[in-house]
Amino acid sequence: MDAAEPAGALKPCLLRRNQGREHRGVAAASLEELRSKACDLLAIDKSLEPVTLVLAEDGTIVDDEDYFLCLPDNTKFVALTCNETWKYSNTDGGTAWLSQESFEAKDETDSGTACRWRNLAQQLRGDLSTIILLAEEDLQVLIDVPCSDLAQELSQSPSKTQDLQNTLQQVLDHREEARQSRQLLQLYLQALEREGGILSKQESEAPLDERMDEVDSGVADHVTLSSHVLTVLKEKSSPELSLSNQDLELVIKQPPEALAQALSWNLENAAAVQKACQQQLTLRLQQVQSLHALHSISTRKNSLTEEPLSPKRAK
Repeated sequence: MDAAEPAGALKPCLLRRNQGREHRGVAAASLEELRSKACDLLAIDKSLEPVTLVLAEDGTIVDDEDYFLCLPDNTKFVALTCNETWKYSNTDGGTAWLSQESFEAKDETDSGTACRWRNLAQQLRGDLSTIILLAEEDLQVLIDVPCSDLAQELSQSPSKTQDLQNTLQQVLDHREEARQSRQLLQLYLQALEREGGILSKQESEAPLDERMDEVDSGVADHVTLSSHVLTVLKEKSSPELSLSNQDLELVIKQPPEALAQALSWNLENAAAVQKACQQQLTLRLQQVQSLHALHSISTRKNSLTEEPLSPKRAK
């Protein structure tokens, strides 16, 4: 290493103050010379010495001469006075000498998470209505981001960003509630099917053909559902997910007794299906309303951003 780096050779470096954004170029043959030139170049008051030099990338203190000589040319340094501590700045390009293994290790924590939430934030910044399309994992990532970081990425105030994160949490909670409701409904319907099978077996033993014919003829006048809807209600475990909004409204409007007779179900089973259809229709309407509201907010935001400035009136 001594042969590669002759004694007394000047090493070009880049210097800045802790709160500064602009680097100044300087060449020094030793770490002590670099400290001295940092005080002169950056106009550091003598009363604030001694000066500590740290790497701009990660704040590593450079106080060893051999370590300094190992650094590549144009390494970025931050000059810290006796009363200062290093603070990260995303304007620093860092040192180009870091090994590929170090980048890969940081990618697992920084690039894997930070880049992900930043990409999602940019997506929301373009159109807030895309919240509806985000997966639950993506929603959780944006919720876990510190509010100040997300506000900076979205160019929004912390209060508005906090409202956005609250909205994301509500969307996530609503999806979880819907999932739990579907699971409970499926268990309930399975229990009713088992109970209905026992009752059907008992009823089949009694001579009720004439009475059932009379009921069926009377029910046909009241049920206005198509054969397709009736088939879906009978065969699907969660029929409300396979019906259109119009079909859901028709199912909800049917008298429970008539619906039960048309499907050959008991009254509780029919009422449960109507309740599930009502919940599904309400959920869809809420999602559409949320989508329209978010889209209108995003449209207004984009129109304000893109609105050209009015030319100044000539004097």
